[in-house]
Amino acid sequence: MKLHDLRPAPGSHRKKTRVGRGIAAGKGKTAGRGTKGQKARAGGTIPAWFEGGQTPLHQRIPKLRGFKNPFRIEYEVVNVGAIASLVELGVLESGEMPGSRKAKGAAPAPITVNQEILRAAGLVRSLDKPMKILGNGELSTALFVVADRISASARAKIEAAGGTVSLLEVPTRSVRAIGVADDVPGADAVAETEIESGPEVVAEPDAAVAVESDAEAAPRRKPKTVKAAKAAGAAGPEAAAEAGADQAPPAKPAPRAKAKAKAAPADENVPADEPAPAEPAAPSTDDAADESAGA
Repeated sequence: MKLHDLRPAPGSHRKKTRVGRGIAAGKGKTAGRGTKGQKARAGGTIPAWFEGGQTPLHQRIPKLRGFKNPFRIEYEVVNVGAIASLVELGVLESGEMPGSRKAKGAAPAPITVNQEILRAAGLVRSLDKPMKILGNGELSTALFVVADRISASARAKIEAAGGTVSLLEVPTRSVRAIGVADDVPGADAVAETEIESGPEVVAEPDAAVAVESDAEAAPRRKPKTVKAAKAAGAAGPEAAAEAGADQAPPAKPAPRAKAKAKAAPADENVPADEPAPAEPAAPSTDDAADESAGA
């Protein structure tokens, strides 16, 4: 075979149809578009969502009906009868705890059933959702069931067959971790005393004691006026005595006595140590009245 003998496979290459080339060509006149209409015109394209002018589907269907609970919990649902069928097939078998000694004549250990075991058996699809046990079916084997939720009928059937049920509790509030303060000495005792006695309350000092302590700490200022001395006397006798002794103005001599002292000459014979002779007392008003009556 030579290079000029190479040809493509018959039918693999077809020529493009040439429309509008006359009647003899087979695609003349309307060029395969039919007679008139929107699609027969140039640029006559129709969107995929257009429905010919009738009410579109997104407008004629009902909306905003019903309620969708955002807090709804989706469960992986398992019936008691489905678990019993796995037990009959031998997929689920009872097993003793490693290291435990089985007494003679004792009943066999119950079969443990949880979400991981049922997931391995193909009865549960996912571990992301919580598991709920329902009571559809019959059960005659003792089971130890661990689940998130269980119906009343399923619990009754499991307990009637000699099994037990354990529910997984999810805490709804923060709980103190176990062993957080175990390293701190005396932490438990302090916590117990706080619980028993409650928080310690510090009593505020009495107002009178506070005022007394402030007065002792600050030096007392003596009043400068008579009004201030009276106010100090009202505060206490000791404060009034101090104010009167320290701040009372010096007594001034009477003007008559001062004038007599200037007029009287100093007597040279009278010693300085002896007191001056007393002046005769002035007659009283009663004696003057008697003398005028006698005259």
